[in-house]
Amino acid sequence: MTRPPAFHEASLPLFDADEVALTPLPAGRLPSYIRDHRKRLRTRFMAGGAAALPDYEMLELVLFRANARQDMKPLAHALLESFGDFNGVLTAPPDRLMAVSGVGDAIICELKLIEAAAQRLARARIMQKQVLSSWDALLDYCHMTMSHRETEQFRVLYLDRKNVLIEDEEQARGTVDHVPVYPREVVKRALQINASALILVHNHPSGDPTPSEADIDMTAQVEAAAKALGITLHDHIIIGKSRELSFRADGYL
Repeated sequence: MTRPPAFHEASLPLFDADEVALTPLPAGRLPSYIRDHRKRLRTRFMAGGAAALPDYEMLELVLFRANARQDMKPLAHALLESFGDFNGVLTAPPDRLMAVSGVGDAIICELKLIEAAAQRLARARIMQKQVLSSWDALLDYCHMTMSHRETEQFRVLYLDRKNVLIEDEEQARGTVDHVPVYPREVVKRALQINASALILVHNHPSGDPTPSEADIDMTAQVEAAAKALGITLHDHIIIGKSRELSFRADGYL
């Protein structure tokens, strides 16, 4: 029986048609300095997890999958310089990623796949869970999905009578400093799914979670509409870059 040829990284194309090569490598066997570097990164990651690698090396591991024939360290540094940190790179809009030299569709796909997987895992930790007992996980999820967004996003978390999270829904997207919110629609949806309580969440792309007068007025309108129908507004959380503000904890509710 004829055995199929052994697979190794050298058998992969130099780069996808949509990729721009930062440092083209010679044809043939992958240079040892890159091959050994990648092996060391994988070994360190498997032995110590994410804590064993700085952001740029974690990013290299992701980028390897999109381009097996290129030194990805320069691109990892360029992405971090553009977007700040690992999470910032993953959550960056595709058009801004594409503006970085060396990024094409294959790399964007890998980054967005990792982002989607991370968000799905974080969401699984809070859905159908009692909110008060998983509050930190809830905040982690909100930061992961919203803190690096460049425009405002408004979400509503719907809870049942036992404060179990039954729905997490994006209600609207807006501009860098405004998102349209319709209190009647928020409460109407609560009635449709038999929710007994709400938590409002939105982000401030500026990074400062201090509420504006419009935020305060909108929250009061939602609270009044909900209260009229026997629905409780537990909190309104504003997500900043590195911290959040709770209307309940800060005395706005």
